Amino acid sequence: MAMRDKMERAIQMQPCTVRDLKAKFGGDRAADRKVMDALDELVREAVVCQREGVFFTVRSGRKDKALLCNVVKLGKTFGFVMLEDGSGDIFIPGRLMKGAMPGDRVLVEKLAHPRVEGSDEGEILAVLEEKNSLVGTTRRISGRLVFVPDDCPAISMQILRDSEGGAKDGDKVAVEIRSRGMRQEDHRVAVVMRFGSSDEAKRCAKALLYARDVHVRFPEEVRDEAKKLEGATVSEAEAAGRMDLRALPIFTIDSAETKDIDDAISLNQTPDGFELGVHIADVSNYVKPGTALDNEAFSRATSVYYADQVVPMLPKQLSNGICSLNEGELRLAFSCLMHLDKAGKLVDYKFVKSVIRSRVKGVYSEINALLAGTADRETQYKYAEVAAQLPAMKALYTLRAGLRRERGCMDIESGEVKLILDENGRCIDVKKRVQGESEAMIEEFMLLANQCAAHFARTKQVPFVYRVHEEPNSEKLERLHTLLQACGINDHFAKEVPEPKELSAILEGVKGTPYEKIIHTGLLRCMSKAEYQAEPKGHYGLVLKDYAHFTSPIRRYPDLAIHRILTAMLGGMDKETLTVSYSDFAEKVSKQSSAQEVVAMQIERRAEDCYKAEYARAHIGEHREGTISGVTQKGVFVELDNGVEGFVPVGSLTATGALLTEGVRLSDPVSGKQWALGDRLMITIVRADVNLGKIDFEAATPVTFSEKK
Repeated sequence: MAMRDKMERAIQMQPCTVRDLKAKFGGDRAADRKVMDALDELVREAVVCQREGVFFTVRSGRKDKALLCNVVKLGKTFGFVMLEDGSGDIFIPGRLMKGAMPGDRVLVEKLAHPRVEGSDEGEILAVLEEKNSLVGTTRRISGRLVFVPDDCPAISMQILRDSEGGAKDGDKVAVEIRSRGMRQEDHRVAVVMRFGSSDEAKRCAKALLYARDVHVRFPEEVRDEAKKLEGATVSEAEAAGRMDLRALPIFTIDSAETKDIDDAISLNQTPDGFELGVHIADVSNYVKPGTALDNEAFSRATSVYYADQVVPMLPKQLSNGICSLNEGELRLAFSCLMHLDKAGKLVDYKFVKSVIRSRVKGVYSEINALLAGTADRETQYKYAEVAAQLPAMKALYTLRAGLRRERGCMDIESGEVKLILDENGRCIDVKKRVQGESEAMIEEFMLLANQCAAHFARTKQVPFVYRVHEEPNSEKLERLHTLLQACGINDHFAKEVPEPKELSAILEGVKGTPYEKIIHTGLLRCMSKAEYQAEPKGHYGLVLKDYAHFTSPIRRYPDLAIHRILTAMLGGMDKETLTVSYSDFAEKVSKQSSAQEVVAMQIERRAEDCYKAEYARAHIGEHREGTISGVTQKGVFVELDNGVEGFVPVGSLTATGALLTEGVRLSDPVSGKQWALGDRLMITIVRADVNLGKIDFEAATPVTFSEKK
């Protein structure tokens, strides 16, 4: 009988430690190694489980029913686990959680008779892998400092004596679970890092990064490689063999504070149309496969932006230095040179390795002023070298915007805000971001280059990393139908899945109505999430057959990856060699980048909520007017005009209770009052929890509002 089978039978008969197994099946170094290899295999395949160093099998007759899952949510009396293949989640009653924590890998058996018919309910049989690093807040309860995890604020854990790490009541901290019990409250933790007061958004943001294993500091090996590029410049020898585009009036357009500039444009209007150049930093020239720089960039996959901070994918020697298309500096670029006809339609394109020099660092607000004819003399002088391109830019964009509308592309407002911070990093104001003409132009020109990159790879049938946005699934479509019906909007579509053009028409139809914001938000939530894939499945939202990310290799690894593949193609690598060299690479990049994009997005959103709460905390007691953006049985969400959102409990609206109608309206059957999506409501800011990023409002009575006035 093989070692593996013998060990499985022994563990079935009696739980064993590693020492027990080595004593029974080992004896010398070689035999002990075989024991460990067999044990690792049994654990990896979930044949045996271990807790506190004791290995055991799932109870007889239940092994085949056991499912590998990850704990994703934990409440006071329940939890949810997600199947490892992502195919669904399972509800776990608290008494059957075995003390498991979010992030733990667990073995679960579905219960034969769930309490709610049609739902999946289960029991955790064993915790296979423990996630013992947690982030949360310290609270002093009955004189004892305890830890409250961010992922499950309904529970608290005792901090081991002499392991408080100097933490005070209300501090944001990271802890390690040092011992586990059968209930979460029985776990004991030790503070390993203090971030500062949980009332400060910047401290909470740092904790969010730590919790998701996003490191501000680069590993030493990466820093050593980056230092070699400190203050680097482009020599004529490096420029040799590239297309020399220094004579073109190339320039960049970004926000004023941008330091990692990875895209520039040039545009020339010709008798038969337009010659558009999109010039992207040639990061792949500096970040080579197998280097520490490349391995770290792959691991991070994306830069993380929040408030006024950035955790870059690449060290500043590259992101702000040699790779950034800084004004007046010679730079190596990867250019997409496009020819468009008089109607703005793409006729031809080519990719070339180039050398460029940006004439000016353009700023959105300044370009917008130039386009509107309101720029002052100083601004006009700054852009003198490139000013002749601006009318052509506007003309081409107008044509492209028309084509965009023709194909039914949805222009959904994202509701982005700008956080205004003081010199101490505290949020003192929140403002809605408004997209100007130059922002829309650059977005369209970058989209064209991205489209060309995907088309080039798809038609050549080579491995690639595509940006894929699939059509919404049936569950999301059901939600969309419910929303449209509740708002009195025709929800009949020609086919089961609506064409983007049909949704675009709905957006146009609600423009200027109270439902405009609600429908925009609802459509966003009903869309599938865009992700990276190695197969070209098109982009539903943009209504494009071909789409990839080519234009931001400083801050996105997929862009760097396809630059590497395109470089090989331009270098003459044949299709067969490309397939062998890059198929596995494209799959790995797609998977890693999609996962890390979700992490970055979650950090950015949660950090923004913390900063918004910090702003609201300074305005408690003030009255503001906002729009009802969400309706539940427990109350309504109200979004203020600056994008800050809070919750108004139903008890603040009526003392007699209210009825929920189709998720869009609360009605008081006694008074006849109603509160519906899109309605305006005067509120009072009453509470703001910076740590949780939550804001509470109350309905402002006419009396309190008139007193304010």
